[in-house]
Amino acid sequence: MPVSSSRIADDGHTQIEIPVDLPIAHRAGDDRLRLLIERVERLEEEKKSIADDIRDVYAEMKAVGYETRIARQIVRLRKMKPDDRREMEAILDTYKCALGLG
Repeated sequence: MPVSSSRIADDGHTQIEIPVDLPIAHRAGDDRLRLLIERVERLEEEKKSIADDIRDVYAEMKAVGYETRIARQIVRLRKMKPDDRREMEAILDTYKCALGLG
């Protein structure tokens, strides 16, 4: 079996050249792997774009006078199930009372 070679593409990514005489089953697997990798790369780009959008929204909040640290806590609380949130708040109140903060 010939050894595959690699090269650097114009976009800076390493491309592996697949030997032509590989059995079809191997080439199909290699195609599937390439498609899955490309899908992950697209999702990573989308994730970065979404993270940039979230950062922009928090910057807008700050620009109009909202406290972004508190807004982030509210977002975190809203993600929680109501029972989990109530339990956490009850424990927090208990700790605050024990330390003379409540």
